[in-house]
Amino acid sequence: MSDRMMSTLVIGAFAAAFGAMAVVPASAQTFTEAQQKTQAENTVKVKSGKVEPCFGVALKGQNDCFAGPGTTCAGTSTRDYQGNAFKLVPTGTCTTISTPDGAGSLKPRA
Repeated sequence: MSDRMMSTLVIGAFAAAFGAMAVVPASAQTFTEAQQKTQAENTVKVKSGKVEPCFGVALKGQNDCFAGPGTTCAGTSTRDYQGNAFKLVPTGTCTTISTPDGAGSLKPRA
């Protein structure tokens, strides 16, 4: 194998390795324009006091999102009744919602 070909292979291997390291983890990715719009709309709803986030009641891929600490964006839950995913529900109704995993929670649960 020629030195030129070996150099090309080595450079290609380094490029592939560095490229893989440059991938942004899902948690650090930016939201799409539609997700940002949904997030903004839901934030207004939560601030109005008419709805509240209810954790552990969303079905897989059907969670909501809004701006704030500990939130995830819409459609990111990976299983039914995931403890850190929420749906926005009318204020005062969260803890009355029954699921196979227990009642809804106003705080994320494990």
